[in-house]
Amino acid sequence: MTIERGLRMVAGTVVLLSVGLAVWVSPWWLLLTAFVGINLFQSALTNWCPMVWVLAWLRLEPCVASPRVASGDSCGGCGAPQNAP
Repeated sequence: MTIERGLRMVAGTVVLLSVGLAVWVSPWWLLLTAFVGINLFQSALTNWCPMVWVLAWLRLEPCVASPRVASGDSCGGCGAPQNAP
């Protein structure tokens, strides 16, 4: 598993767990959902996320783009050309 997949898994798990807790325990658990959302937003802007450090410490591998993706030949590994008409 890569760091990026691990990060999405942790964020999705925390969001689902906090929504469940908000439904069955207390609506205050939605603050945890908001925290995850704010952290994802700021990490998109700053490219800094503390969970990435934790996942790297757990020895998850960083995601490496294939040569086709790195050269701009396709989008996100889906194989479709970026400049397709």
